Amino acid sequence: MKKFTNKFLAVILMTAGASLTFAQVRIVNNTSNTAVNNMSAFIDASSNSTANGTSNVGKGLIFPRTDLTTFTAFSGAPAGIATSFPTRFDGMVVYNTATSGVAGVGTTQGTLSPGYWYYDNKSTTVAGGTWKPLATAAVDPKVTIGTTETATNTIITTPTGTKQLYTIKGTFTASGTSTAVNIPAPTGMTTMYGITIYKTGTGAVYDRSLYSYTVATTAGNAITGSPSMSVVYPADTYDYVLEYLK
Repeated sequence: MKKFTNKFLAVILMTAGASLTFAQVRIVNNTSNTAVNNMSAFIDASSNSTANGTSNVGKGLIFPRTDLTTFTAFSGAPAGIATSFPTRFDGMVVYNTATSGVAGVGTTQGTLSPGYWYYDNKSTTVAGGTWKPLATAAVDPKVTIGTTETATNTIITTPTGTKQLYTIKGTFTASGTSTAVNIPAPTGMTTMYGITIYKTGTGAVYDRSLYSYTVATTAGNAITGSPSMSVVYPADTYDYVLEYLK
């Protein structure tokens, strides 16, 4: 009789727990919960007086932490319907713990920082997407440009897909008699996106135009001016910030 009573009590407690669970978390199209059939939200974990005695109890969702620099591959087959995203993990959200660097799979918008990141992937491959901060506060909008290559927070859309914009700072010397100057081509550079030239040591912008830039040569020969007018810089040393794609 005692065994029967214990089993009966266990069943009662499990049933009560299940009832409270469904009262607390409502899932669309769940046969045990007909209150939210066809609702736009697929899951509703709002606090309610039935489960908590009040509708004002705070509730939150905690995401598992992951270090995106060590996230080198997606496991399993891509989920979703072929004609409707998410496919190829487009829209996947993680809480990243890495404080710098880039993700180990796909490209990264800017530099990783702690916070929520999502995978934006409209490509035809699983690894063809870009990790982006879920909120602008997740990544520092300031980019410190130095004499070594720096990845900016800017992604450029090109005919062949999206590409990261890089930048680097340097100097060049003008002879005062030629429209050609030598600006070294950074390793891997394929296209010059923009350039800002400063008066040496002043920070004052001198020019933002170049007529041409030869990437193929190590010297990175550049012709100053525009298609309608060439410019000869006065003999001096100039600072520049080069923006480019790879």
